[in-house]
Amino acid sequence: FMSAITVLGTPAEVYRFGAIFCIFAIAYTLMVLCSAEIFLPVFYRVGITSTYEYLELRFNKYLRLCGTVLFTIQTILYTGIVIYAPALALNQVTGFNLWGSVVSTGLVCTFYCTLGGLKAVVWTDVFQIGIMVAGFLSVIIRASVVQGGFGRIVNDSYYGGRLNFWDFDPSPLRRHTFWTIVVGGAFTWAGIYGINQSQVQRYISCKTRFHAKLSLYINLVGLWVILTSATLCGLSLYSIYKDCDPWTSKKVSAFDQLMPYLVVDILHDFPGVPGLFVASAYSGTLSTVSSSINALAAVTVEDLIKPHVRSLSERTLSRISMGMSLFYGIVCIGMAGLASLMGTMLQAALSIFGMIGGPLLGLFSLGILFPFVNEIGAFVGLLSGFTMALWVGLGSQVYPPLPEKTRPLYLSVEGCNMSSGNLMSTTSPFTTGFKAPAAERPAIADNFYSLSYLYFSTLGTISTIAVGVIISLLTGGLKQNTDRKFLLTKEDFLSTFSWLKSGTAENTEELHCVSSTVTQEGADNPAFSQIEMDVAGNSNKTNDL
Repeated sequence: FMSAITVLGTPAEVYRFGAIFCIFAIAYTLMVLCSAEIFLPVFYRVGITSTYEYLELRFNKYLRLCGTVLFTIQTILYTGIVIYAPALALNQVTGFNLWGSVVSTGLVCTFYCTLGGLKAVVWTDVFQIGIMVAGFLSVIIRASVVQGGFGRIVNDSYYGGRLNFWDFDPSPLRRHTFWTIVVGGAFTWAGIYGINQSQVQRYISCKTRFHAKLSLYINLVGLWVILTSATLCGLSLYSIYKDCDPWTSKKVSAFDQLMPYLVVDILHDFPGVPGLFVASAYSGTLSTVSSSINALAAVTVEDLIKPHVRSLSERTLSRISMGMSLFYGIVCIGMAGLASLMGTMLQAALSIFGMIGGPLLGLFSLGILFPFVNEIGAFVGLLSGFTMALWVGLGSQVYPPLPEKTRPLYLSVEGCNMSSGNLMSTTSPFTTGFKAPAAERPAIADNFYSLSYLYFSTLGTISTIAVGVIISLLTGGLKQNTDRKFLLTKEDFLSTFSWLKSGTAENTEELHCVSSTVTQEGADNPAFSQIEMDVAGNSNKTNDL
């Protein structure tokens, strides 16, 4: 989920709204704790392949279908934005045709994801994250040289109001404050890491539950590194263009083109280095799109095909999964066209996760944390949460929040030496298709629809949980007997650190026995190639011996 949206969108966000965005480091920490200690133990114990399989085991098959459909819609929309993102960069840096870039990106992703399965996705991601960091570092280092040292960048950012780390305004209508980022960001990303198939299928394929949790905590360090790099790029961007904003002066057509513009500006004398940045943006996209396509194929096979056609062999299912990867790749390429109408990429992506991921997070929370919640309460809760999140999300697209709510920081054009006739518009062309005329704005637009996009997930989650609990209590939920394996238990919570107590040989031996038991948990992913299945089977036999 660290995609080209991160490479292009996060520095532009810092450039326009300040370094307060780096407080997401706290939200990431809360999110990883929540995912590792609440959702992971249950999913791993149940041994599911599709996350939404849990919903059938805990409630019924109809809720499983609802979860699958919502996930599919969310992933296709998000993947369309991700495919569109690097096309902007390539178009700005090389002049390569925008839609030619979109199609080629989607085809490359679809090709290696279809042939390689989850293993290809994971290993290519490993190399791609290295390229992403290298792209960030090339910009930060060169910007420091151009500006005569990193101290100059920090000084410019300070006097330009970009080092606005702490803003404790409790208003939920403010775009970025400490509370919107920490609370809203934690809910948004918990819906990604805690229950999203693209992430869950990775940690439930680990050898043991301890390895699965460890992978999440190590991943947290990686999130901090990427966030810090993107923030420093944003501050470098401001330092260089503090007197001549490229967007206001019409040198770029969208904020998401600011980073490619900077790269061409400061790295044009270094052959191949601008290409490194383009490769950085593409690496983020390829890693995300391949993971999304793989997850869509896995969910389709597990939730829509296997329950209805039980006579298929594993090899046949593997081939069907490859076919579904190809199908979803083509669909996601088509969805990239819609991405051009959804505003700045970072906000659009997080808004999608909020509107759909929030209610799904609430649904899984009902199942895992509330033993008395029944299927009626869960369904009505999901419907209510999704309605609320979709209502405010679509409303904010039709009536975008006014500048007094979002509070963008000052951008100067005093050093551009341009006539005032060229500096008229400050509206991104990306929002033209949705924005309503100012005279037609109803009162609700400046209140409910101006809710920070980071709170979409929070609203959807809390609405789902509140309604689900109330309806379950009114429909006899207290009388049902729920299997404890579908619930979070006190033995699960913070079990990651149980090894710290194993000081004696007896405790160590007991821990080894527990680890051996846990090894049998988890599940194979249907998007694995047949060879991987055979290797895994032989490995398990060896371990048993």
